[in-house]
Amino acid sequence: MYLIPYLCAVQKKRVERLYPNLVSAVITALQEIFEEGRYADRVIEKTLKSNKKWGSRDRAFIAESVYEIVRWYRLLYAIVGKRPRREQEWWHLFGIWKIIRGGNLPDWKEFEGLDQGRIRKQHSAVKSKRAIRESIPEWMDEMGAKQLGESWDGMLTALNRPAKVVLRTNLLKTSQQQLSDSLQKEGVVLEAISEEAFVVQQRKNLFSTEAFKQGWFEVQDFSSQQVAHFLEVKPGMRVVDACAGAGGKTLHLGVLMANKGQVIAMDTEAWKLKELKRRAKRNGIFIIQPKPIDSTKVIKRQKESADRLLLDVPCSGLGVLRRNPDAKWKLQPEFLEKIRGEQANIISSYSKMLKKGGKMVYATCSILPSENQEQVQRFLEEHGEGFALEEERSISPEEGYDGFYMARLVRKL
Repeated sequence: MYLIPYLCAVQKKRVERLYPNLVSAVITALQEIFEEGRYADRVIEKTLKSNKKWGSRDRAFIAESVYEIVRWYRLLYAIVGKRPRREQEWWHLFGIWKIIRGGNLPDWKEFEGLDQGRIRKQHSAVKSKRAIRESIPEWMDEMGAKQLGESWDGMLTALNRPAKVVLRTNLLKTSQQQLSDSLQKEGVVLEAISEEAFVVQQRKNLFSTEAFKQGWFEVQDFSSQQVAHFLEVKPGMRVVDACAGAGGKTLHLGVLMANKGQVIAMDTEAWKLKELKRRAKRNGIFIIQPKPIDSTKVIKRQKESADRLLLDVPCSGLGVLRRNPDAKWKLQPEFLEKIRGEQANIISSYSKMLKKGGKMVYATCSILPSENQEQVQRFLEEHGEGFALEEERSISPEEGYDGFYMARLVRKL
């Protein structure tokens, strides 16, 4: 979350001059991500906090460089024919990334031995293979092609573009125009894309703005914003968000319900609900009741109690690879098999919380039919007498935002 403010500053104009301390920070971060298995967002957050003298341009350079090298990791190491293992080899990987982006390297000893002509020639040779060109593991490319067919090519290309930063206006506290005016006074350039959403074009640290401190907006991808609307909530309803996490969609539900009714925010990770509680206070939303799922009894106590039920289930996250590129290198086929089992269990057991006549939304940030349409179809085959599919929607990453799936079902019996 806290990396987002720094990522747009270099998208329009790349930082061409290199500074040893900044590149060294990038190298150290890459080693922690790939050699120690740490998550990229946490590593970058820690790196940015390590030197208070770095300005916004420095921080933007570090964040973008790390994320882009992680994104194009397979393509970069394919150019030299092996994965980096020593610090010098990580410096060379950085140098290769710089060269294929069209930049020139300074005369540093760390870049000795890099032949720019040979690197560009090898780049042209290796990118003929899709899995290398789009920089993904072989098994993932095969799986995507099998499940998505011809659509896979376009989705892969889209997922390798840097993620847009999207804001959702908290209409409980302010208007879209007031938010725009406030942020633009602090140098944040916005483009409205809906009646409540903006794409950030150029800005300073969003989380230091007065608008953020006042709870006037949340950072939330435009695709993610569609889920709460899709649930068709109304003020006064009893809504259960059963996989709430830190609560981006939970907060949106509270806004759409005009702070009237009740939102039960549930999750198996209690610490995430504590973060949600803090965010809800800043947003001025008081109808959210956190409820950790520490046993099956928690679910059973909510039987047939919800007018609306949101199941934003755990998934592979393949629809959000553009903002979490290191997930490509951490995911394994065995995990996908396991997560599909969890998804099937959640929709089967949690659906019992819904009242007769109520509606639930099953949602994922995955683009795979095996996690989406096939899960819903399997559920309907087993519970077809009690539930009916009302509407489903797939959002491709080719539309410019995260890949998402959502299906709205109504309980008949």
